[in-house]
Amino acid sequence: MAKFVLLYHGSNEPKPDFDMEAMMNAWHAWVEELGNNLIDQGTGVGMSKTVFADGKVEDNGGSNPMHGYCVIEAQDMNEAVNICKGHPYLMTGGNIEVAQGWQQPQ
Repeated sequence: MAKFVLLYHGSNEPKPDFDMEAMMNAWHAWVEELGNNLIDQGTGVGMSKTVFADGKVEDNGGSNPMHGYCVIEAQDMNEAVNICKGHPYLMTGGNIEVAQGWQQPQ
């Protein structure tokens, strides 16, 4: 099994028909369904800063600010992407970036 980081991106304004209670209920069901494959439930995040190698700092969090993350285990990228297709965060109108963690040599 490989580890995958799910990065939540989206606007600060959820869809007009967004229902927080429905999303939270869906979140709890999603967590239950994943079981031990959910390595880190993660957290939502606030405003961020971007630090560059030359010392420059930007306050906007980049062109696609992150709103949160979690870490899951899956057999491969295809399985991780399929898990994300049912992720409750998508109810906000946002999107999820899926990145595979580096495998440690054995």
